[in-house]
Amino acid sequence: MKHPQGLHPRNRHHERYDFKTLIAACPELAPFVSMNTYGVETIDFAGPDAVKTLNKALLRTFYGITFWDLPAGYLCPPVPGRADYIHYMADLLGERNGGVIPRGKSVKVLDIGMGANCIYPIIGHHEYGWRFVGSDVDAVAIRAAKQIVAANSTLAGAVECRLQPESSAIFKGVVQPGEVFALSICNPPFHASTEEAIAGTQRKWKNLGMKNMAIAPLNFGGKHSELSYPGGEAAFIRNMITESAGIPQSCGWFSSLVSKKSSLPAIYKALKHVGATDVRTIEMNQGQKTSRVVAWRF
Repeated sequence: MKHPQGLHPRNRHHERYDFKTLIAACPELAPFVSMNTYGVETIDFAGPDAVKTLNKALLRTFYGITFWDLPAGYLCPPVPGRADYIHYMADLLGERNGGVIPRGKSVKVLDIGMGANCIYPIIGHHEYGWRFVGSDVDAVAIRAAKQIVAANSTLAGAVECRLQPESSAIFKGVVQPGEVFALSICNPPFHASTEEAIAGTQRKWKNLGMKNMAIAPLNFGGKHSELSYPGGEAAFIRNMITESAGIPQSCGWFSSLVSKKSSLPAIYKALKHVGATDVRTIEMNQGQKTSRVVAWRF
């Protein structure tokens, strides 16, 4: 049965989760699966352990990842939405390649803020054979991502993890002199503060009918640097745009996920200010949620 999600046509996650297949690949998922009031198998999406184990099962079933784990409290992203970003960027790269999506390790992609989960490199390498450099300001996240890469032979030679030495920098200190990427991708910190992140999660659980807001969990996890940045995503992306203008030839396309539509005017203004020659906004729909990618080049 198809979800009315509007996922990208090449996304592997159009169908409802087939829990029998997922449990066969990842038996530890079984205790988290139950029947809802409509007689449909599901998991408790408010439970961090359930969500993490579902991700393990999805990555094993669809992307051949035999080992995937996160340190406690780190961001556990939804796989279908992350896959959408990769597929839409593949289409963008194809535009400048005679309509053919470029594949293989000659396509080098920079993942800004890779996190401990390494999701974008896993999907991008599996689907298109791309080679990735992933950066993060968090040393624990980099160690965890390196562990995932080292434990999966399918990722051998495909993912390099770099610690961002300056917490306020984005490309500086990561992109090496003369280094050129086909694409940079980013899932920026969404909130302006940790308090805002917690308040947003509590609103979400209230809408879902959770009674005790004081113990409402961040089911997707997330450390401070993953969830918040002074000024929120708009400020982060504006800084990214400013830095990108200093290295215009380092990426064929710069891009970032933009969760809030209200962030767009400030982003467009910043892109105009630095003289970006081509700006694209790509809408993505997952269930009730609409997000977008803004991509630019010089």
